[in-house]
Amino acid sequence: MSKKVVTFGEIMLRLTPPNHERFIQADTFNVIYGGGEANTAVSLANYGLDARFVTKLPDNPIGQAALNEIRRFGVDANYIARGGNRLGIYYCENGASQRPSNVVYDRAHSAIAEAESADFDWEEIFADVDWFHYTGITPALSEQMSDVTLEAVKAAKKHGVKVSCDLNYRAKLWSKERAGQVMEGLMEYTDVVIANEEDAEMVFDIKSGSDITSGDLNVEGYKDVAKQLIDRFDLELVGSHLRISHSASNNGWLVILFDGENFVQSTKYEITIIDRVGGGDSFAGGLIYSLVTGKGLQEAAEFGAAASALKQSIPGDFNHVSVKEVETLAGGNASGRVKR
Repeated sequence: MSKKVVTFGEIMLRLTPPNHERFIQADTFNVIYGGGEANTAVSLANYGLDARFVTKLPDNPIGQAALNEIRRFGVDANYIARGGNRLGIYYCENGASQRPSNVVYDRAHSAIAEAESADFDWEEIFADVDWFHYTGITPALSEQMSDVTLEAVKAAKKHGVKVSCDLNYRAKLWSKERAGQVMEGLMEYTDVVIANEEDAEMVFDIKSGSDITSGDLNVEGYKDVAKQLIDRFDLELVGSHLRISHSASNNGWLVILFDGENFVQSTKYEITIIDRVGGGDSFAGGLIYSLVTGKGLQEAAEFGAAASALKQSIPGDFNHVSVKEVETLAGGNASGRVKR
């Protein structure tokens, strides 16, 4: 029987200038749909799991287009509520070389930001479910979404469901103080936390000792961060994807995992960025797949790192790769040779 995973959050309309153009020069935009939890759900569906995405979408053609996109890749959309006035939008300008990518949000008063408890029947949603995943973006959307997310994690634990969270701090959505207050309460019901080089510091004031702008990554410092998170919140596992930004086009990429006793580090990849959006979400998908299918800690780190490295070679938010493709890279075949 396939493992069932639920993810909960916002899917948005993404508008991106083609060919690495800047916003101010673009006269057309590529239309893409995506968002942290939706991206993770698509990864899990691609890996053969029963992936269920929960959100609220406006009952109009744009909301329907987003719904169709999720269904297109085999994600269960049966618990998506309909209503509200609009789908959130974000504009993404893809960087290159020394010019960074840039994101502009237009997501205020979106359908999910104004959703209420009555929109989601958590008792039914979590029936026979193995895993629940959310990110720090969802409770940041509005006061009521903070409350609804708390209701969701409480219901998940009531049903014996494992809960993971990608902290995913977004300064454009809320303050560090508000994030820390809300996420502190959610951690009580969370088993696995994903936190990149900035999240732990921004949300919980836990520092790694790394300088992310210089490319100096202190892996031992992250081990200490992971230990502090586990000790503070009684977590089962902390994971992090570490990005070494040589430029907007070329990054180093690796994954670390710590379960309170064992610390593992993945292969380090040097990747040429096609689209970095969704890189962290694809790591979340790879990690969740590994954990629910019983992979060991080192194997989970390698699978998650390979999955997320591959994603950044693919335009759009979703990670369109199979288990076999991920395992091939994780097994050491990084040649990129043509398959004939």
